[in-house]
This record gives sequence, C-alpha cells and structure tokens, in this order.
Amino acid sequence: VQLQASGGGLVQAGESLRLSCAASGDTIRRNVMRWYRQAPGKERELVASINSSGSINYADSVKGRFTISRDNAKNSVYLKMDSLKPEDTAVYYCNMYRPVVGGMLDYWGQGTLVTVSS
Repeated sequence: VQLQASGGGLVQAGESLRLSCAASGDTIRRNVMRWYRQAPGKERELVASINSSGSINYADSVKGRFTISRDNAKNSVYLKMDSLKPEDTAVYYCNMYRPVVGGMLDYWGQGTLVTVSS
C-alpha cells in the first residue's frame, strides 16, 4: 500500500488549503482514513478521520474549519482546511487503518508541510 499526500504549502492566516491523499494497493472505502499532523517539538495528533461507513470525527481544535472527504472512484481522501491559523503549522500525514484478525493494518504517507504565517 502506498499513500501519496500532496497540497501543502505556505499560506497566510485566514486562508485555505486542500490536502490530497491518493492511495494505491488497497481501496480506501473499506478502511479508516485519517489525517494526522505533527508540529515542531510536539507529538503527532489526530486531526480528522472518516471510516468505511462515512462516519467522520474531528479534533476539537479544527472543528468547523477543516473538512475531511473521500472520493472512492479516485481512491483518494482530502482535507479542506479553512480559516487557517499559525498553530495549524505542521507536517500533515495521511493514514490508512483497518483492524484485522490478530492485529491491524496501518499505513502512512510521507507527509506534506503546511506553514501558516501570521
């Protein structure tokens, strides 16, 4: 399985970005797809997730500003980020997860850097 994340960049506070994660080797619709982020000096944190049923969850810090979605036909998941804040600056990672008998499948993309200037 490969996850290719893209869409990061440098923006000013209040602007928007859309991250994309293209998956290959497995279909996203039967997995939990997640976006994580890791800011400098901080632990990686879960930002948003969407499961196989379409149930969505967000971290409190991004609720109302970020939107996760998926396109099964393109086997891709997206993270639309609006009203960006400097504290959103981080490397964003795409993750594919599915529990299986005896363990779990857990794949990570390479990360894409988002920098928000004040």
